[in-house]
Amino acid sequence: MPEVSVIIPTMNEEASIGPVLDEVLSAFRRRDIEIVIVDTDSRDRTRDIAIGKGARVVVEPRRGYGRAYKTGFAASRGTYLATLDADSTYPANRFPDFLLPLAEDRADFVSGDRITGLAADAMSGMHRVGNEILNLAFRRLYGVSIRDSQSGMWAFRRSILPRLRLVHDGMAFSEELKLEVLRAGFRFLEIPIDYRPRVGAKKIRSTRDATENLIWLARKRVGWVPRTD
Repeated sequence: MPEVSVIIPTMNEEASIGPVLDEVLSAFRRRDIEIVIVDTDSRDRTRDIAIGKGARVVVEPRRGYGRAYKTGFAASRGTYLATLDADSTYPANRFPDFLLPLAEDRADFVSGDRITGLAADAMSGMHRVGNEILNLAFRRLYGVSIRDSQSGMWAFRRSILPRLRLVHDGMAFSEELKLEVLRAGFRFLEIPIDYRPRVGAKKIRSTRDATENLIWLARKRVGWVPRTD
């Protein structure tokens, strides 16, 4: 069994997946890892490039950010799970900083904080506003201190998964995962990271996704969350 499984959802990411995997491999040069690509029907060379870099590709025909991660979690074998997007926005070279608190038993879940040092050109204005609204709602609804509830770069112990009730298949999966970790009483740590302009076509629908995530936060608060598995 590998020490770390790095899980990356993809859909038509041929422009960025090669450099992203190079950065991951460089970050874990001296560690036993597996890279699991969860591909949702890419029509370009994403899968071929990933396989050429030594990654294992798991095909997931069902669409959805959360769906891809749940499939990746089930397919991976590592003691620790680490995640990031395939569009070069997250700094894979920081993964050792995420894994150290886990190895030293100072945290169970480590999440990247993009907001603290966010560069002006890294996010559109609407994307930035949407994140701030969701972060405020998360803190007010659940009474927890969190800086970046929407971050997609995490590392955590596989052993905590059975205690998390993860039901969302879409973009709200990111906030749901963090909320479940906090609710279960696991030790949660945020690490400030750089966030970079994405490579390739934009897939996030800032207004629509932010609205849907906000509604999901409210529904989760009152316990009205239908299971989607």
